[in-house]
Amino acid sequence: MPTMSRTFVYIANAESQDITVMQLAAASGELSFVETVPLGGMVMPMALSARSFGGQRILYAALRSQPYRVVSLAIDPATGRLTKLGEGSLADSMANIDLDRSGRWLFAGSYGGHKITVNAVDAEGKVGAVHQVIASGPNVHAVHADVANRFVYATSLGADAITSWRFDAATGLIAANDPPSTANPPGTGPRHFVTDTNHRRLYALCEHDASIGVYECDNERGTLREVQRASAMPPGFDGKAWAADLHLSPEGRHLYASERKTHTIAVFGVDAASGRLTATANVATETAPRGFAIDPSGRYLIAAGQESHHVIVYAIDGASGGLTPLHRYPVGQGPNWIAIATFE
Repeated sequence: MPTMSRTFVYIANAESQDITVMQLAAASGELSFVETVPLGGMVMPMALSARSFGGQRILYAALRSQPYRVVSLAIDPATGRLTKLGEGSLADSMANIDLDRSGRWLFAGSYGGHKITVNAVDAEGKVGAVHQVIASGPNVHAVHADVANRFVYATSLGADAITSWRFDAATGLIAANDPPSTANPPGTGPRHFVTDTNHRRLYALCEHDASIGVYECDNERGTLREVQRASAMPPGFDGKAWAADLHLSPEGRHLYASERKTHTIAVFGVDAASGRLTATANVATETAPRGFAIDPSGRYLIAAGQESHHVIVYAIDGASGGLTPLHRYPVGQGPNWIAIATFE
């Protein structure tokens, strides 16, 4: 008999200081409660290991209340339950964490401390002590490695720039690239970014005006060139934007962006040849949709309302990218980040 896949959803709840674990039903999009895991701190950004450590993938959760630390949690592939492996110190309150492509290094970006840090990850998947601290542009908000693991990009919201860093995966050290950054239009405030599978293009969502910059990536030099700027705001809205999160569908045909003033998710089609965006819809969602995620099958999008304390599941139309609301669930207080893992 074929093996049935199991998909689990992890929701970071800042105010209740815990993670809600739920299982996603592939056929219906329904979520069933698995457990609540208290972490004893303001849990916000999370990252999932792509590799397996001793047969288990690891969920990393950063706590933005003192003492600043990242918790390493092993995922049971049968039940989705979490087992705490350990904690590693962080140099500051971190707005974003991510792993390098090898899974041996954990990057973190400090919004208030204006820095990027690197922590080592050991053979069991536990995060160790701070390995490197490097000053960056003001208000770092996202840090991710490129597909070749040779460069690291980070958003500097305060400098309206995306910084570029050379990365040595053998030593876990980063150093400024040449040129060191790519400018965004003044006052835009780049926040989150994603890249396509081959890292040919990078999409950066700006918090202050909800614009999305589309960039061509030079993977030999680690540089970016802007080719388009689109808007995630609903047509006709002229108030102040407060954009939040950004994700590509797994096959790269659709891009989604959340906006917290209008409580909407913008839907874009992505041109396969050029990577350029075409706006198709702005879908009403939970209040203050700070975080959302797309399941690995590309069939469902799950959004969290930081102020509604609920999550909502949408069915994704594979052709249009359109979102149809299916189910809504209460979770912890202040849900802000979602990670989804599938196991065969």
